[in-house]
Amino acid sequence: MTINEAQNEIIEEFDLFDDWEGKYEYIIDLGKKLAPLPEAYRDEDHIIKGCQSRVWLHAELKDGKVVFQADSDAIIVKGLISMLVQVLSGHRPEEIVNADLYFMEKVGLQQHLAQTRANGLASMVKQMKAYGLAFSSLVKQ
Repeated sequence: MTINEAQNEIIEEFDLFDDWEGKYEYIIDLGKKLAPLPEAYRDEDHIIKGCQSRVWLHAELKDGKVVFQADSDAIIVKGLISMLVQVLSGHRPEEIVNADLYFMEKVGLQQHLAQTRANGLASMVKQMKAYGLAFSSLVKQ
């Protein structure tokens, strides 16, 4: 599945809900379904700076593709990072770096998140793209 196909899938899921209460519940459910992050990665080296909640992100390069694992101590934030992992994990570094992450705007996240959460979401995207950039030098184009 391409990055855009994954984004479109999330947009379609959000369209099933009539109000933001249902959408928040969906985000929480996504967080609950996120695979547990190994304890080895729940340390200061894996914390995303700029998030009010604690968010851990681990990335590794497997067969030329970046695989992300993440977790958070806040349930809504865990759902947000889960969506980003769903969209970006398993793609080539240059795809991640160049991805236009339009799904956040399309589903209305920017308008319905508190400013601190919106800033945290931007920090998560920035860190994931930074990993993509770092790994791009290791992958032959």
